[in-house]
Amino acid sequence: MTTTPNRDADAHVRRLWRHRGTTPPGPRRGPRQQLDLDDILEAAIALADAEGLSAVSTRAVAAAFGRTAMALYPYVGTKENLLALMQDQASAMPAWEDPPALAPALSAWAQALYEVYLAHPWLTERPWSEATQGPHEQDWLERLLRIFDGFQVAPRARPPAVTMLYATVRATAATDAAYRRMREHGAGEWLEVARATRRHVPDLADRYPLSTGLAPLTTHWQDAPRAALLSGVDLLARALADAPAR
Repeated sequence: MTTTPNRDADAHVRRLWRHRGTTPPGPRRGPRQQLDLDDILEAAIALADAEGLSAVSTRAVAAAFGRTAMALYPYVGTKENLLALMQDQASAMPAWEDPPALAPALSAWAQALYEVYLAHPWLTERPWSEATQGPHEQDWLERLLRIFDGFQVAPRARPPAVTMLYATVRATAATDAAYRRMREHGAGEWLEVARATRRHVPDLADRYPLSTGLAPLTTHWQDAPRAALLSGVDLLARALADAPAR
């Protein structure tokens, strides 16, 4: 039984992997190359960085080039294709040298991805179920698995460790981005609620002694997400180092 290839999926994969050996499709009529896909994606990413993912549409991106949404379709496909292309493009992995120990190597990987998420906070809004399967996202996973391989992390421990690392980086980066927005607009409302809670629930510490007595990782609340990331990665690295080899 033969399966007819999905033309939209085929075109999308060719666009995703255009710098790794594939040839992206272009307009079928008129000049073959009127727009550049990289330029389109950079404009779309800049829009998302400045105004959020909800501001991105094929119409809005096309307007940056004085074109219509339909004129953009031969270059990016559907809006969902555009978002996936943006996601992979924005996820490009920087270069760094892996430290010669497991915990620092995992920390370097995690902090590099953290910085990517901070530069493009909307990346954390994209569901995991919509992974792009593109080269840049694949680079991150391959680099992480190479670290595991180099330090002989137990094969059975690798899948949950991957999930824990991605989830921790994603969550802490999203919180950091939210804290930065609070700094920009003020944390007054949050502080007012905290003060009101103390007034109306004076025995809060007696009701919740463990949670109210939890020692912070840092004296500055703005630094808490990154501190939590580093501490979490260190805990995971210790667990992986102690995991049975089988």
